[in-house]
Amino acid sequence: MINPSASGWIDKYFSKQKNKEQIVYESPALFYINIRKTGFIYGHIVSFETTVPITTKGWVQNEIPKVALLNTLYAIYGLSTRDNNPDNFLSKALDFYNEMTPQGYNLLKKILPDSPPSLNLEKIIDDRVQTNIDIISKNFSHIVTNALLFIDVLAFRQYLIHGQIPEKYLKKIEEAVISIVSLALKTKSNKSKYDDLLNKLFEASVRYSKFSKVSVQNLEELNLKYFESELEKYYLIDMAGMALWSDGKIENEEAYFLHKLAELISVPDSFVTESINNTDAFITKHKSKIPYFNYSNPVKHFYDQTTQSVITLITRNKNRLVKEIVQSRDLMILLGISTRRDLDEREKKKVKKQLLEICKTIPSLTIFLLPGGSLLLPILIKFIPKLLPSAFNENSDIDID
Repeated sequence: MINPSASGWIDKYFSKQKNKEQIVYESPALFYINIRKTGFIYGHIVSFETTVPITTKGWVQNEIPKVALLNTLYAIYGLSTRDNNPDNFLSKALDFYNEMTPQGYNLLKKILPDSPPSLNLEKIIDDRVQTNIDIISKNFSHIVTNALLFIDVLAFRQYLIHGQIPEKYLKKIEEAVISIVSLALKTKSNKSKYDDLLNKLFEASVRYSKFSKVSVQNLEELNLKYFESELEKYYLIDMAGMALWSDGKIENEEAYFLHKLAELISVPDSFVTESINNTDAFITKHKSKIPYFNYSNPVKHFYDQTTQSVITLITRNKNRLVKEIVQSRDLMILLGISTRRDLDEREKKKVKKQLLEICKTIPSLTIFLLPGGSLLLPILIKFIPKLLPSAFNENSDIDID
């Protein structure tokens, strides 16, 4: 089983897939349709398009997009080069990300020249999926950020074809997506509570452009002739369709907007109809699990999502965590006291400090050391008694008279 949070997961991915020949798509349209089925285009991955199935049981929130990004990059590499050699792919992917790194965004700061290509790409993919350093912002915007990950795939294709990323390509396609989404939302007949949030999340997810407000007033003002690839055109239409989705109903003005967009970029009406149907079917089926559609209580959403992720990480590292806690005499004493009475402020600070020291020694738990990570400590503290022997908690003893 692949563990995308542990070093070496890319090598394991290729090891699992090597027994069967990797899928090499015959056309961009077939590639796009199959990748869209996985949810990658919408930012909510439900499956992987691989020859050997990948099990995701027990994975935390940001692990599935990592494998999805790798898998999609590998697929576009096969489509563009007709080559499925993993070593060649890794070399090209690293060169690509080295070129696309924008000034001031130190994507490669953790990469060591002597490290294997697969480990270096793991670090890059980890940064691409976790674009926001602040853990709270990351949880609130990850769906949109993951939808925009397809821009990496489109840029990688350009790199493979031209040997370099066309000048300002990343900035232009980001601005096109944000502009089209904003114009689509203005077109909606029935506004929903999600529309403004979606617009803000898209704007917050851009990496290559500084613009924060869309200045264009209509589609004709956009320079969409720049985008010549079928994949780029399909993606722009699907992003507009996702913004327009509202309980399965597309109003006349909204349908006109999509068809007008398709006309401007020379996409047949049949694709627009297919896009509307596919978007409706996907969101209707997975709506309850797509974070964007469950923001009625952002604080509860953040707590629920984060709690589950943290508990999974703690469980995975249970043995080592328990060992470190037991070896810390002062911490054990304070945790024992906490089962009988509330700790004072000085004692609470000491518990937090010692737990953070322990988390430094366990790579998977360094999440608690990130900005905002201290907000998660109560979850860890609350979960600790369940990990330790029952004798640790005096309140679990039953007195028999």
